[in-house]
Amino acid sequence: MIDKMESFAEAWALICDYCKGRITEVAYTTWISRIRPVSLDFSKSVAILEVPNEFHLQTLTRCYTGLLQDAFNEIFGPGIKIQLCTPEQLVQNNRPDAPPLAKDDYEYTFDTFIVGPSNKFAHAASMAVATKPAVLYNPLFIYGNSGLGKTHLLYAICNEISKNYPKMDIIYIKGDEFTNELIDAIRRGTTAEFHQRYRKADILLVDDIQFIAGKDSTQEEFFHTFNTLYEAKKQIVLTSDRPPKDIATLEERLLTRFEWGLTADIQPPDFETRIAIIKRKAELLEITLPDNVAEYIANKLKNNIRQLEGAVKKMKAYYLLTGETLNISTAQAAISDIINNNQPAPVTVEKIIEEVARTFGTTPEDIRSSKRSANISGARQVAMYVVREITQLPMTSIGEEFGGRDHSTVVYAIQQVEKNLKRDPKIKDTVEDIIKNIRDR
Repeated sequence: MIDKMESFAEAWALICDYCKGRITEVAYTTWISRIRPVSLDFSKSVAILEVPNEFHLQTLTRCYTGLLQDAFNEIFGPGIKIQLCTPEQLVQNNRPDAPPLAKDDYEYTFDTFIVGPSNKFAHAASMAVATKPAVLYNPLFIYGNSGLGKTHLLYAICNEISKNYPKMDIIYIKGDEFTNELIDAIRRGTTAEFHQRYRKADILLVDDIQFIAGKDSTQEEFFHTFNTLYEAKKQIVLTSDRPPKDIATLEERLLTRFEWGLTADIQPPDFETRIAIIKRKAELLEITLPDNVAEYIANKLKNNIRQLEGAVKKMKAYYLLTGETLNISTAQAAISDIINNNQPAPVTVEKIIEEVARTFGTTPEDIRSSKRSANISGARQVAMYVVREITQLPMTSIGEEFGGRDHSTVVYAIQQVEKNLKRDPKIKDTVEDIIKNIRDR
């Protein structure tokens, strides 16, 4: 239990780590990573968390409040109640009781980005775009595995342009957020405002653009947004976990446009770069790590910069909590869960249903429900098929996972998907992409 943490922001990093280890990366990125810690009042035993919109709040309430509460109990001990609020609710209720926490922008600049052989091309391209937007590389498409610094470069571009061109309208958004905002705009009848917001931007930065693939309405909307901005000579920067040609369900017209400019990849950092990242993070957190400790961490965590930085944050937390000297033993304790999490996590039915729901733009609850709309029924059939393909569960067990459906219903669903795979290349690409995403995470 934490009783000496310097700020709610530091504790929030540990809460995020707790959640990250218990749900899929897609679920974490879509729902947990977008929460902003606002205030923590021990006298009232209330933690206030800001979420982007009402749709996000409802989904968290239905699916993830139990996980969040478990995380708070783990970090702070029992007793802290969670209060989720949209930005509008915070204003209406005159929240928060304490000043909002500033985002750690100091972490995401070109000065704090450690350049090495694995990322120097992407770094140079990002610097060029930030110096002269829409002149050299438009769009700029950066790709690489999760945790290698793509988001850092996007924030660095944003910060640099804000400094050099303070009047420019800059929008940063994740691919799944773009989809959720579009759905919300359609529901509320505010699509004109949605168009206005994105098509009037001077700089559009989209993180994890691969999440719009397979979603017809979102791809249609982004196609027109892209065209409007490109023709107006506005800068577009996109990131993905794979190059455009490998995003199986991405429309051809978007694939072509994503390759109009410059494509740059980021690879895992080498040993020297990992040491530099660890040392720089320790410097920013104002802790001193002995060389042998930095080397130990660099040797154990080889493929993910975010894990390196998370390890240093945990080292600081250990120091604040225990006052112990930072040595190999504390390093081993701090990163033991990260090392264990590097082992492939077992693929569960829940993970599969979450990935299918994300792809089809619905929810796990709808897939398990008795709803019969074409989109939900199609998603349910695909989910059953993927569960059978990956887990090899018996048909009766699969039926139980989908609201107690019987054996014949599951057999019929799988047979329908198998027929569709043979006659519809688009469905085949969608299912293959779902399976790839699940196995890669």
